[in-house]
Amino acid sequence: MAMAGADLRRLFKSKDYWIPLMLMAGLFFVVIPFFSLSMIGSLENTQFVDQVTQIVGQLPDSVSRAVAGETPTARASYVVAVFLLAPIAIIVPLTISAAVGSNAIVGERERGTGEFLAHSPLKTSEIYLGKLIASLVPGYLATFVGFSLYAVIVNLTVGPSLGGWFFPTRGWLILIVWVIPPFIAIALSLILRLSARVRSAAAAQQASSLVTLPIIIVSYAVAAGVVASPGASGLWIGAVAWVVAGLLIARGASTLKRDRLLGVASET
Repeated sequence: MAMAGADLRRLFKSKDYWIPLMLMAGLFFVVIPFFSLSMIGSLENTQFVDQVTQIVGQLPDSVSRAVAGETPTARASYVVAVFLLAPIAIIVPLTISAAVGSNAIVGERERGTGEFLAHSPLKTSEIYLGKLIASLVPGYLATFVGFSLYAVIVNLTVGPSLGGWFFPTRGWLILIVWVIPPFIAIALSLILRLSARVRSAAAAQQASSLVTLPIIIVSYAVAAGVVASPGASGLWIGAVAWVVAGLLIARGASTLKRDRLLGVASET
């Protein structure tokens, strides 16, 4: 916890680091949803509304029955708010945590503090877990704060046409509380291992993008599926993801060596 606290304090003081991340989260969780849903709510009998209505008609019966709204505009707003914008809940937090985690260990070497960590009484597993926690906190914080703001926006813009506040849905709750956290932990467990191996922060960021891209693609499909068909499948997906995350974290904590903090083994 001391390791994580020191990293979080340093991150909070780096305004050029966290302000762009906050702006990105605000853009995707607040600005884009607000203008998109407000625009759709003001449309009546347009080609876009007709296309969304046709899409709803082609969805599986279990999904199409879940779409609320008496008018085509209300149903289109519901589809966009509940289904189409669901993937932002994983993409934005994962991007934020990856930006922090990619610099977690290699950044110590570049700042010249890796030697102090290597010769500290901390176990390498404690260093790894501290770095992991410090990387998870920004992503988890963005998830819950961004989700709360998104829920308010959805209820204010779409709720009046549906008879009141209706969000979050069951699928969104499963996604936010149970599915997203382990996916972020899986990505970071891999990114931290890369951060210990590469020579520079730039190389770590490039390597982390190779890790996060397939995870984003998989989690994108998972997020859409969980929101569209919430139930036992979403709970099982989350449970499997937690098990995988636990195994990867345990493996990563055991493989971090002190010579990597010194940069001796960074070329392997």
